[in-house]
Amino acid sequence: MTDVSGAGRREWQRRDWRTVVRTWGPPGNERLTTSTGLVLLVLLAVETLTTLALRSYLSVHIFLGLLLLPPVALKLASTGWRFLRYYTRSKPYRLEGPPRQLLRVLAPLLVASTLTLFGTGVALIVVGHGGGLLRTAHTFSFIAWGVVMIVHVLASTTRVLRVGFADLRRNAEHVVAGVRGRRALLGGALLAGVIVALATYPAQRAWLSHRGEQRHSNSLGRPPVVAMQELAPPL
Repeated sequence: MTDVSGAGRREWQRRDWRTVVRTWGPPGNERLTTSTGLVLLVLLAVETLTTLALRSYLSVHIFLGLLLLPPVALKLASTGWRFLRYYTRSKPYRLEGPPRQLLRVLAPLLVASTLTLFGTGVALIVVGHGGGLLRTAHTFSFIAWGVVMIVHVLASTTRVLRVGFADLRRNAEHVVAGVRGRRALLGGALLAGVIVALATYPAQRAWLSHRGEQRHSNSLGRPPVVAMQELAPPL
């Protein structure tokens, strides 16, 4: 009886270890990364659309940009974890194989442009004025980020659409354990984003007000036609 009990305990431990590996190893990491990427794909698309008529939707652009901070951080963390575990020779990640060559090449560029884009955006709000080197850096980082992001999306859309909804399926927990934890992480990141955006709303309004006053002040010293063009909303 002791031997049977010991064998059963060892078998349970092996099953339990396999569950942990799948939960926090490559399968769970892939699901968290792709589901977060799917949410970001929608939010970043809306954020990008606001730039087409930025003068009219600047307040939405700022609010949504701040809301995006925690979900973007979660995506960088989950992707970075996979790279870290693979290159530190974690056996489960090594068995999964290396990240795709194109994604490995894009990763440093995407991370650098993302950090610069959101960093300069936050800095603009903190500094409290709407121009200068920060605005130039924010604009150029957006252009660089946009180019890299387009390639990244094209390279990963198939995987994101295939796996991104997996944790929403009825039998998701039976396929890869840890569904509740991954849902909590993604939901918590979105909730944290809403809290950040709402908590900084007064600073956002103050920045927009200062920018409006600055534009109005600058327009007073210009010819009437030029001033009217600057104050008029875009078509």
